[in-house]
Amino acid sequence: MCLALPVQVTELGARDTAIVDLGGVRKEISLALLDEVRVGDYVILHAGYALSKLDQEEAEKTLALFAQMQAAGPAAP
Repeated sequence: MCLALPVQVTELGARDTAIVDLGGVRKEISLALLDEVRVGDYVILHAGYALSKLDQEEAEKTLALFAQMQAAGPAAP
């Protein structure tokens, strides 16, 4: 199963890289597949690459759903 997550760009780096934030975790990712990404933008992250830009409202809804799932705990077998 593959999972792509919305993350927010906090810094732009050299050579198509950026630092993103996901719940306090900061990670360097590649922006090589996208154009015109700015600090504050949300992107969909998979395997270290930003695949697409996402509007803030949709990103926040998705992150809220992930937070609800985490708060619910592990699924019963």
